[in-house]
Amino acid sequence: MSHDRTASIEDDIRSLLVVMPRIIGRAKRRTLPPELVGYELTPRHLTLFAMLLDGPLTVNELASALTLAPSTVSLMVGDLVDQGLLDRTEDAGDRRRKLIGLAEARRGAIDAWLGDSATAWRHALAPLDADARAVVIRALRAYEDALST
Repeated sequence: MSHDRTASIEDDIRSLLVVMPRIIGRAKRRTLPPELVGYELTPRHLTLFAMLLDGPLTVNELASALTLAPSTVSLMVGDLVDQGLLDRTEDAGDRRRKLIGLAEARRGAIDAWLGDSATAWRHALAPLDADARAVVIRALRAYEDALST
């Protein structure tokens, strides 16, 4: 599907108003891997898990990346630790620091859940250069910010 370069901003907005609900609907209908069925997981959990794929982070680092209050992230992490989806370990370099990571027993299932979404983004963004990708990301963040006000 190509974009008409002569379309007005109102035409583009109408196109986005059609496609965004479909995207959200499809994302919500994605099935969980069998190992994750029964957990009460939301899109916010998907985002938190994505942050932890490359390794453990502190609650403050997660809160900053998720743009949430550390207390909110701490509650979410505590719940996911209790469910066995995350691990909370001591930082070997600073025993006062706690690191939050994916529970090894659930890492494969979480990676599978995230994998489809990452593959879809890779497909959508691959034809774009870094500047165009940055524009897409800025536009999506601006849209999110505008909805929250």
